[in-house]
Amino acid sequence: MKVQESMPSSKVERSAKFIKTGVQIGGNYIKHYSKKLFNPNLSKDQLNEDNATDIYASLSQLKGSALKIAQMLSMDKNIMPTAYIDKFTQSQYNAPPLSGPLIVRSFTKSFGKTPQALFDSFNLNATNAASIGQVHQAILDGKKLAIKIQYPGVGDSISSDLKLVKPFAFRILGMNEKDLNVYIKEVEERLLEEIDYKLEVKRSIEISTACKHLDDVVFPKYYPELSSDKIITMDWMDGLHLKEFLQTNPAQKLRNKIGQSLWDFYHFQQHVLRKVHADPHPGNFLITKNGQLAVIDFGCIKEIPDDFYQPFFSLIKPGFMENKEATIDSFRQLELILPTDNKKQEAFYYSAYKEMISLFSLPYASETFDFSGNDFFEDLYAWGEKITKMPEFKQPRGVKHFIYMNRTNFGLYTILNELKAVVNTENYCPA
Repeated sequence: MKVQESMPSSKVERSAKFIKTGVQIGGNYIKHYSKKLFNPNLSKDQLNEDNATDIYASLSQLKGSALKIAQMLSMDKNIMPTAYIDKFTQSQYNAPPLSGPLIVRSFTKSFGKTPQALFDSFNLNATNAASIGQVHQAILDGKKLAIKIQYPGVGDSISSDLKLVKPFAFRILGMNEKDLNVYIKEVEERLLEEIDYKLEVKRSIEISTACKHLDDVVFPKYYPELSSDKIITMDWMDGLHLKEFLQTNPAQKLRNKIGQSLWDFYHFQQHVLRKVHADPHPGNFLITKNGQLAVIDFGCIKEIPDDFYQPFFSLIKPGFMENKEATIDSFRQLELILPTDNKKQEAFYYSAYKEMISLFSLPYASETFDFSGNDFFEDLYAWGEKITKMPEFKQPRGVKHFIYMNRTNFGLYTILNELKAVVNTENYCPA
């Protein structure tokens, strides 16, 4: 893979990169509409492909919050053209890595020593590069280690990057500014947590220890003494990412086993720990040769307060929404129905959100659920598409915790769908 010899770190450099990409996109539109003059039926497929290529090339060089948005958008398969999904999915697994000299410089800044001085061996070629950092392999005392190194300047550019990325998001998503600001705010809050590698090590140890009893879920050991605010050292975990795993055409029994491990991992956290790994994209997991699920990244953890947990999860209990009064009370607590709503509005939002949550909670309605069926997901996406065209949903509703929790649960559903897994949904669910 081609390495990146430098990374734009100042606001001026990063702004210039965005401007250059904006000019390229403008050129793509001119080219598209010029062709459309001679072919009125011309689709936007090539335009989307050209724009996706140019935007991803820019974001992958900028890394940090800019690339993180691509990573997050690639999980929302119902809001973007396929060309963007296909291109942005690369950010879940591999982005162009930084060169060796830049990595040595980062290491020396953190420890006062080069990586070669700290480890018996250190591979300067990255094995994996994503949005916030890249991973290198090292050996110490005969043990194989994974060293995650944060890109320089990532933390300093979060707010400015998010302002610069807005025009691209406007064009791709068609969101109004207020909706987009809610989304951008979510990304900013997550990134501020993800760039704190000392916090990540602390959380990784806490949650992996709490979850070690789960069947077929494994975690690396972390080494705080060899970690810093920009570097994390952990055991090396051998395995395949989901995309690679699926290419081996695994048996249905193994798919179900991995799917069950994912389900149990997420629901134990949500319902027992009341905090959850809130970044369920496939790049954060490996499937080992023993058919176990390895969780290798705890960059973003969402704590679930009681005043959200109780009304939110009461709604997914079978039969709960048959009680209209109790359902409306939960909707009020979650700010899906507001004190300023009149009777007509209250009836509208009660009906709309009941429909949505009934769809979302379908996996909980029986002891097992087959995530391979596309009907379930098509119904969810159709509902989402329907409300985007309704004026009543032009302004977002719901308490802030929805942003994290919806992303976590829909992300989990999406991975289970890709696995085509059948899981026991009663494990670790609220009584």
